[in-house]
Amino acid sequence: MSEEQFPAAVSAVEEYGRLEKQMSQPETASDPAQIRKLGRRHAELAPIVEAYKAYQSALEDSQAAEQMAREDPDFAEEAKAVADRIPDLEQNLRTALIPRDPDDGRDTIMEIKAGSGGEEAALFAGDLMRMYVRYAEKRGWTTEIMSENRTQLGGVKDAQLAIRARGQVAPADGVWASLKYEGGVHRVQRIPVTESQGRIQTSAAGVIVFPEADEDDDEIEIDPKDLKVDIFMSSGPGGQSVNTTYSAVRMTHIPTGIVVSMQDEKSQIQNRQAALRVLKSRLLAMKHEEEAAQAADMRHSQVRSLDRSERIRTYNFPESRIVDHRTGYKAYNLEQVLDGDLQAVIDSDIQADEARRMASQE
Repeated sequence: MSEEQFPAAVSAVEEYGRLEKQMSQPETASDPAQIRKLGRRHAELAPIVEAYKAYQSALEDSQAAEQMAREDPDFAEEAKAVADRIPDLEQNLRTALIPRDPDDGRDTIMEIKAGSGGEEAALFAGDLMRMYVRYAEKRGWTTEIMSENRTQLGGVKDAQLAIRARGQVAPADGVWASLKYEGGVHRVQRIPVTESQGRIQTSAAGVIVFPEADEDDDEIEIDPKDLKVDIFMSSGPGGQSVNTTYSAVRMTHIPTGIVVSMQDEKSQIQNRQAALRVLKSRLLAMKHEEEAAQAADMRHSQVRSLDRSERIRTYNFPESRIVDHRTGYKAYNLEQVLDGDLQAVIDSDIQADEARRMASQE
């Protein structure tokens, strides 16, 4: 019965078995790119396989218990208890079968930029950067500051972070699975340190998030002829030169117009490598969003403007309030959230997304 009702689950179990055999082959184990690709798919299928086996086992137990109850009425209560578990297990399986974002298991590159609000916006961008670093620490992830442009007061004009999980993880536990909802405009309401008359000011910072492409990802290939690379001196707060060598790199992908600048590494070669890494990830995100648009399913559309009116979240300091405008989530623990206790906010986005995807399958 379960095979007829859930053919997609049966196919997942069969593919899961094939992947395990393929991953155990010596030629596969010696190919890091292949083992990573297969491992990501294996992890994606694991929740479906687990849910299907639990459901199938419950069906078999229920049939056996019913048979025993027909022969001995003393087993009737046990038969009912087993049967009562089946609806929940069936719902778990249906949830597991909802198509996931194929990038969920990937690591993430995040860009944070000060928007409207001058120095106060830069200080808030710095607060957001610290919030994401602290959140990553709580999740057991690693963070790498790839580039950072600070102001004289210690704010952040713009920064790029690479956030990675440790080892292969299930898609639901992937960095992108949680942080993809952070893309958009974040608005802050507070009295700036530069405000002498105690007036509340509204400013904004923009966050752009995209899944990180693997170095040897064959999904994205960049022709060197499509790149324009400019070399310049690194600069620090206020624009002053901090390096007497031309080690900073500005890389332009001519076909798309995407520009990536890197200056924080010590050598030009390292900055080139970092810029190429970010560029490849941006191209991967662009490719997947184009595919999603063609399928009429913008699974991770993000606000690209830094205009504070196009906000996804507001951080109100006088009331210690945080509001997610997409889900209606509201809490009064702003200090804790900015210290990395962000999970409840993100969970509201995950739940809303899952509800939408569930409804689209009905």
